[in-house]
Amino acid sequence: MTPKPVVLVVEDEPLLRLFATDMIEDAGFQVIDVANSAEAILVLETRPDVRIVFTDVDMPGGIDGIKLGACIRDRWPPIEIIITSGKPWPIGIKAPERSVFFSKPYRQDRVIETIQRMAA
Repeated sequence: MTPKPVVLVVEDEPLLRLFATDMIEDAGFQVIDVANSAEAILVLETRPDVRIVFTDVDMPGGIDGIKLGACIRDRWPPIEIIITSGKPWPIGIKAPERSVFFSKPYRQDRVIETIQRMAA
């Protein structure tokens, strides 16, 4: 049996994290979920099987989703990044290479299509 691709969901809002986790698991992926960027980095340091990170922009703790994406691109270049926010992308801020941005509320089918493409 082929292992399911692993997606790390980073979202500080518990209900939104549960929604994202269920959506991605229902599409056939293994999900690890955490509440902030510090927890995400700890997971990435111990789980080399993470293929995609799905992160919110606004998070407590000083490292937002954009900074987390930049950190991932520097330390774990093969990992694909999806960034989401209820606000527009901030003007003057460059997105990490190969990252994809979705505004909330996002269309589930488009997010899943993107995850499937990234995992292929």
